[in-house]
Formats: sequence, C-alpha cells, structure tokens
Amino acid sequence: MRIRRVTTVAEVLAAGALFDDAPQPAATERFLADERHHLLVAYVDDGVPAGMVTGVETTHPDKGTEMFLYELGVDEAYQGRGIGTALVGALAELARTRGCFGMWVITDVDNAPARATYRRAGGADEDGQVVYVWSFSPVPDTANGA
Repeated sequence: MRIRRVTTVAEVLAAGALFDDAPQPAATERFLADERHHLLVAYVDDGVPAGMVTGVETTHPDKGTEMFLYELGVDEAYQGRGIGTALVGALAELARTRGCFGMWVITDVDNAPARATYRRAGGADEDGQVVYVWSFSPVPDTANGA
C-alpha cells in the first residue's frame, strides 16, 4: 500500500468511487486550491485507489490550528486490511508536520467500524459532546451544467 496526497482533479475523479457521491469538478478544484485542505489516497496493487481521507486545517485566534478529519472512506473490497487506520495515521502525521496542535473527527455513535478505526489510530472518545447541524439547500455545481 502507498499513501499519497492527491493534488489534481483528475486524480480525485479517478478515485471517485471512494466518495459518498461522485466528486464535483468545481468543488474539487476549490478544495484542492486551498493549501489547508488535504486529500490522501491509499493505493494498492497496481495503483488501485483503495481508500481516502480528507482533512481541513482550522485556526482559531486563541487556540491555534488543528486538523478536522472531514471524511474517511475505504472501498468495500479492501476493508479490514488496516487501510483506514493507516490513512488516519498519515493524516495525523501531516497535521503534526504542519504545526497542528491536534486532530478531531465526528462519527455516528453506532458506527462501530469507524470508531474502532479511530481508536486503533490513537484517537480517544470525547465524552459529553453534542453535535448540532445546519442544513442548507445544495448549491449547484455549475461546472457540471447543473
């Protein structure tokens, strides 16, 4: 397995099956253009994309910068091989090298595989946390003609 930071739209589209939905070219360009956004892909065999993790650096005036693990995905055919744990570890190492003071992620309480992956990668549950969300209508991706 080889983990590599992806920096082109073509690479993201080639790994598109790893995402919940097909990557949108305009959103992908915007994501990749920001040096604080990170996309790591794990490749197996002859360059087959097997998993991905995205992270976003967030900075607050009185805290500094931390890494938000935005999304982790491993192709079903490659699950159970440590790819997710390796991707989380690689993102954590990237966060350290970029001067982040920590990294965090949110997952569903009943998502046992994700919780086990995060624990194996050195994460710890944070008791007493509640997540609030605001949902807005999606903005069309004009690059796709939507």
